[in-house]
Amino acid sequence: MQSSHRIDGFDRLRKAALSDAPVKNTTPSLERDMNKMLVPILFAVGTAIFWGCYGPTIGNAQAPRVDGVPLWSPFKPYVFIGIAYLVIAIIGGLVMMGVKGDSFSFTGQYFPTMKWGFLAGALGAFGALCLTTAMMTSRGNALLVMPIVFGGAVSISAIVSVIRLHAGTTVSPLLWVGMALTVVGVIIVAMNTPHGHAPKKPAAESAKSDSAEAELLAAETKTPDATTT
Repeated sequence: MQSSHRIDGFDRLRKAALSDAPVKNTTPSLERDMNKMLVPILFAVGTAIFWGCYGPTIGNAQAPRVDGVPLWSPFKPYVFIGIAYLVIAIIGGLVMMGVKGDSFSFTGQYFPTMKWGFLAGALGAFGALCLTTAMMTSRGNALLVMPIVFGGAVSISAIVSVIRLHAGTTVSPLLWVGMALTVVGVIIVAMNTPHGHAPKKPAAESAKSDSAEAELLAAETKTPDATTT
């Protein structure tokens, strides 16, 4: 009797193994959570790359100076920053809304998308204006401006989060330690980033300096002859 029960048990196990029953997903929850975080992390890295290149790029629009006066103000390249937003954000946004099947209505229950989107865009536009002005007035010195921008942005974001969530959470002292380290990091990066060579003097100025040096050298060589006579 015992042997027959064992044979029946083996048969049931064999049939279960050969059946087409779906296999349950055994992926750990931690791995699934990491997969969900991969997309925002990649886009955050993309943001850092694009914004990191933004400062040096706008520095190329630095105005040359004539008699110490710049030929244009920071608002001139700022206009085309807005045009780039217009082309990429508005046209691209409308196209992707159609791809995703979004409604083109911004009233009623969709009003928060317009309100907060416009506010965020206004903050971004003012930030772009401040960054453009900083780059223009610093003669395109991205080594000074960009570490302050990114280090300060992290700290401001943390402060805003503390203000919004102060009633429901406690702030760790390590947050303030991190902000202090951010300031120190900004200073270290700005002081140790490789700097380029000084710009070459214009041809006219270099010719004048060369002629002045030649006249001075000629005067020095004539002085001993005058004393001997």
